[in-house]
Amino acid sequence: MKPRRNTDSVPGEWYIDTACINCGASRHVAPGLIVERNDKSVFVRQPVTPEEHLAAWRAVLVCPTASVRSETKQPRPNAAIFPEPITSDVWRCGFNARSSFGADSYFARRPDGNLLIDSPPDKYALKFGARVWIHREDMSAAPYATDLLDDGSATDVAAGVRAIPVPGHTRGSVVYLLDDSVLFSGDSLAWSPRAMNLVAFRDACWYSWSELTESLGKLSAYRFDWLLPGHGWLTHLPAEEMRARLLALVVRMRKN
Repeated sequence: MKPRRNTDSVPGEWYIDTACINCGASRHVAPGLIVERNDKSVFVRQPVTPEEHLAAWRAVLVCPTASVRSETKQPRPNAAIFPEPITSDVWRCGFNARSSFGADSYFARRPDGNLLIDSPPDKYALKFGARVWIHREDMSAAPYATDLLDDGSATDVAAGVRAIPVPGHTRGSVVYLLDDSVLFSGDSLAWSPRAMNLVAFRDACWYSWSELTESLGKLSAYRFDWLLPGHGWLTHLPAEEMRARLLALVVRMRKN
């Protein structure tokens, strides 16, 4: 049976159905249009401007349960829906997978070989003959991986690309730092617009909260001004502010 319209969405053409798993992906690409209400994503108002209609379409294509819908067929915008530009050389891929609970994946353009970060399926790697990096402790999640990280040391996996183990969310969690500027943080670190601060997810910490706390403390030694998570909101802050907020988060985590 087709999922019903969630009546918490405002009346109008666009809505989100009751199959929503509250992964937050649609909220991240359509802020101001889609919010969380009663543990679901809902439209809080209808799109009006061309930019808002583009955001609504991004929500359609990012939702892993195909829960973002319209009452009648809507014309696709003339602008590209995905990939969505984040920085001059980094894009959000869209088309999030339910198998990763709607985690975002990213594309980075590089002169010596482009990168996909947190791309759920292995089809890309197989098609393009790509090298795939993962920590040995998490290798069951990517049995097709070509390169394994073995310990807690940072490793340069390509020019300007550093893999930094951050055990905590899982035993083999890794973040990837691009050009000492863009940090792809997976499920280890994110921005919260509600708290207006950096956050870690204790309820999604599968291995060790204390290990994650120490990992994030060590991460403060690295410089970055963009934070692009798998789950949660991205943010762009001056590097020194980012470091100060990260250290303050570690203090809060140690108290909890």
